[in-house]
Amino acid sequence: MSSQLIERFIQKTSQYSKADQEKFLHAATFAAEKHKEQKRASGEPYIIHPLAVAEILIQLKMDADTVCAGLLHDTLEDTDTTYDELVELFGKPVADMVEGETKIANLKTMSKSVAEAETIRKMFFAMSKDIRVIIIKLADKLHNMRTLQHLNNDRARETASDTLDIFAPLADRLGISWLKDELEDLSLKVLKPDTFNYIQGYLLSKKSAQRAYLSRIEKSIYHACAEAEINNVLVTSRAKHTYSIYMKMKKRKKEIDEIFDILGVRILCNSVTECYTILGVVHRLWPPIEGRFKDYIAMPKANNYQSLHTTVMALDGKLLEIQIRTREMHFTAEFGVAAHWTYKSESGSDSGAWSKMDSDQFSRIISKLKTWSNEIETSESYMDDIKGELLKDTIYVFTPQGHIVELPANATALDFAYQIHTEVGNHTTGAKADGSIIPLNAPLKNTQVIEILTSPNARPHLQWLRYAQTNSARRKIRAWLNKYDENILIDKEIIAKRKVTDVTKESQPPAPALDDENIVRYVQDAKRIKFRVGDEKNMMINIAQCCSPVRGDDIVGYVSRGRGIIVHRRDCPNLKNMSEIVDRSIEVEWENEHPKLTKRFSVTSKRTYDLFGEIEGALRKYKGHLIEGRLYDDEEGKLAGTFTMEMENEEDFKKILKSLKTIPSVNTIAEIK
Repeated sequence: MSSQLIERFIQKTSQYSKADQEKFLHAATFAAEKHKEQKRASGEPYIIHPLAVAEILIQLKMDADTVCAGLLHDTLEDTDTTYDELVELFGKPVADMVEGETKIANLKTMSKSVAEAETIRKMFFAMSKDIRVIIIKLADKLHNMRTLQHLNNDRARETASDTLDIFAPLADRLGISWLKDELEDLSLKVLKPDTFNYIQGYLLSKKSAQRAYLSRIEKSIYHACAEAEINNVLVTSRAKHTYSIYMKMKKRKKEIDEIFDILGVRILCNSVTECYTILGVVHRLWPPIEGRFKDYIAMPKANNYQSLHTTVMALDGKLLEIQIRTREMHFTAEFGVAAHWTYKSESGSDSGAWSKMDSDQFSRIISKLKTWSNEIETSESYMDDIKGELLKDTIYVFTPQGHIVELPANATALDFAYQIHTEVGNHTTGAKADGSIIPLNAPLKNTQVIEILTSPNARPHLQWLRYAQTNSARRKIRAWLNKYDENILIDKEIIAKRKVTDVTKESQPPAPALDDENIVRYVQDAKRIKFRVGDEKNMMINIAQCCSPVRGDDIVGYVSRGRGIIVHRRDCPNLKNMSEIVDRSIEVEWENEHPKLTKRFSVTSKRTYDLFGEIEGALRKYKGHLIEGRLYDDEEGKLAGTFTMEMENEEDFKKILKSLKTIPSVNTIAEIK
């Protein structure tokens, strides 16, 4: 049976040279022999899988060495084959790709364990050396997804989650759109079968009407292009793939019959000039929808995708997305990085050489992978960066000098500042977008010109961890705060703050004299009480095993002897049995909690030494948090200041203001809009 399968496979390789076909036959026969005792979950001979992977690689138009590596990709992992044996029989490039593939064979991306995150790191490191490794992995993943019905439900869901979380976005990042679409649809089918079947059923019920409508659209475009003397165009149309429709429904919170841009039309032409001419033709046919035009030709996506996108009010008043691109752009859009793996020679010796031009087109992603592999210390951080930055949608903004900066979608000015340079980020005081001041936590938009305002005296604030959206920026902010702000300690996702104690009036030191020399200084110093436990400075934060708090739990820290700060749930029964619990407790919180409301207010007051403490007490009463505050002498010899605070909602803010007004020393309080 194996010989028949191999023969049918070889018949599909006619576009390759005779030398390459002989190499395929040798590799397939070798793999069949090595896997002869093995079966797939379906009960079929295992060789079916490597042959299917190789066919996908052929579909991607990969070189002969890559196809051979696809045929052999499981031999090191699952058989007694050695690396040296592969080098001797098939050459070092093939052996290296198989070895790189083997390192990532047992990937479980949804787990948070260090070992599995380290596997991710190895995969991307292998990709940074030879991008063909990940293309083989994507082909491997696609065939496994096509045959998930043979696995039990738990394993199938794990594989689908793994695919949707890592590999579908990676295929998108590498520009292989058809593979990305299929991986997403297959994942959705397993993870949300009812939703998948519902969307599929809806599309099937509308198929006839949609086909008739799109046929009218195509004829209108062909006719308009002919009148404009643009010939040799190709117009295709289709309904968008299932997962993209699901995401539209989810994002817009609408039913499928309320989604009006399910249909899409693609126009292929021969030149960039024709693309823009056809855009004008389309807009003369049907009015464009404001804000729905995107020029990815002038500004390609990170994966080198180029096209013009416009949404128009087409026939019968229906919204329709139209894409316009050259045939070359379309080839790149479909095959991405694989489109630039050039098949050169008839002999097969140098087939698939990666040209300098092609390599440069994807140099950004490869460079980023290499940088991360060298810079990121922990596997957890690497995993976060991969998911949060590399595999997310991107935006492009400009420096005032016109340089392009690539950032993940929803990135803020702080992310931009730290992307430019760590010291620029650390000394940021504000930001401008297209000449206008913007908040540091405002999401940036495509093509904005961003200017960062700095000061030598500026420094990171704890709240910046909530403003920054990229893990790289958050990591740099964390590092600065841990190094220079002795008032806090940050470890992973938990922040330990300075000790907060309730001191009785009897134990309070006498109030200092309120003279002109020390009043303001004393108030500011009161905010900067350092947290210390003996001589311990470099403390760690650990999660208590007895109550195992998780994100969202109300937590408190216990300063242990020798183990750093142990984080417990506040209702943990073991706390009451711990020695010196009152003296050794410390306030902690989850780092990335995002309060619903941030407010600034101004204060004028009589001269007092405890205004900060009184304001903090009023805030804590209603679960508010004082972020920062400044006090100074005003012209009338009183105290004046500005404060920033966080709370849950507007109602709590009103209660806090009312409470603040009851402080005896306070003269006026006003919100700063």
